[in-house]
Amino acid sequence: MFGPTKSTLRDIAVAGALLSGSVHVALADNPIIQTLYSTDPAPVVYNNTVWLFTGHDETGAKNYDMRDWRLYSSTDMVNWRDWGVMMSLKTFSWAKADAWAGQVIERDGKFYYYVTVTKNSGGYAVGVGVSDSITGPYKDALGKQILSNGGIDPTVFIDDADGQAYMYWGHNSPGYYVKLNKDMVSYTGGISSHQLTNFVEGPWLHKHSDNWYLTYSSMGGGGNEDIKYAMSNKPTGPWTHKGQIMASQGRSFTNHAGIIDYKNGSYFFYHNGALPGGGTYSRSVCVEKFNYNSDGTIPKLTMTDAGAPQIEPLNPYTQVEAETIAFSSGLTTAAKSDGGIYVTSISNGDYIKVKGVDFGTSGAASVDLRVAAPNGSSGKMELRVGSQTGTVIATCSVEATGGAQSWKTVNCPVTGATGRQDLFFRFQGSGYNFDWWQFKKAA
Repeated sequence: MFGPTKSTLRDIAVAGALLSGSVHVALADNPIIQTLYSTDPAPVVYNNTVWLFTGHDETGAKNYDMRDWRLYSSTDMVNWRDWGVMMSLKTFSWAKADAWAGQVIERDGKFYYYVTVTKNSGGYAVGVGVSDSITGPYKDALGKQILSNGGIDPTVFIDDADGQAYMYWGHNSPGYYVKLNKDMVSYTGGISSHQLTNFVEGPWLHKHSDNWYLTYSSMGGGGNEDIKYAMSNKPTGPWTHKGQIMASQGRSFTNHAGIIDYKNGSYFFYHNGALPGGGTYSRSVCVEKFNYNSDGTIPKLTMTDAGAPQIEPLNPYTQVEAETIAFSSGLTTAAKSDGGIYVTSISNGDYIKVKGVDFGTSGAASVDLRVAAPNGSSGKMELRVGSQTGTVIATCSVEATGGAQSWKTVNCPVTGATGRQDLFFRFQGSGYNFDWWQFKKAA
């Protein structure tokens, strides 16, 4: 089973305390993924949705043991839907290890995923996956690396002014870049180098207004990486060093940034070791909202356990996937035979928090839950609002359905669900699975 062990996640509230020292952790929403250890965030905005591609630290790893890439999405920046594995080392027959940092970009209806791997013959290389859908699956676009010069962590951006695509990457000074052709799997000219102050890895290229930014991981003191950045009026530099965005912190040697603008806000993604059991080889993705300074520079940011504010409420009267989560404890997710994702590894006391659910003034009359339980398994779902110990609005029994993939819809009456509330699913019993939920309005 992927993800942190049950005992590791049992007291998930410790995450906030480890990160900030605060004992008031009930509202913590960072890290934004708790069902496994996630790394190297690479957000992209597409179709009015934030799609967050991440790496994945294997549970119990003693080094950087990473074998696949994952995908999550959100339209409100707090509730994140899990889409599962989009690509893995098995995608590249010529690679043997190290599913490290990458980035996805769309061009002409296709999606290209540039990632770091180690070749069968040894040495780091950049591979390219391609898909007709942002949710994948991604296949090897070339059957070989696009380049291999010992560098890692590719970042790609297409200039909206002239359509030229650029790829930066690197590991320790100097960093490198190329101009990608319109096919996105070849490049024109040679490999160019650039110098950044204390550059180590993890470059992220983006544009805001008329400014270009190259954000990267550096050595910030205290033995761990910090995040620095440089600015330019051109995508190829020269780059002017602007200092530190985020100091070394967060119980992880590495850090890795991704920056986007979304729905009139700017967001800084990073990773740390804040989850229980977390650390350098078991990292987790977080996000902070920020505002650019009037001169275009980026303010200094610190890690929080609160995360970004919610942009808009969640509608409970449409079908919501169970793996849409603001915060959770104990459980994990897995893939269905049809490619969907469901919540599993449920044990007594586990919970899911869904933030900012708008039940409206008339409220909800009932709720449908899609569940599956093998013979001998049973339990209850307690639905509460406000907090884990808040008002109970529904209690739904889960009985055996004949198999772990034999799905059945259970309907339960609801009372007291009105207005905008945080919704908690608290699980009793074990051995059953949870696919989706949907409330029905009161008359």
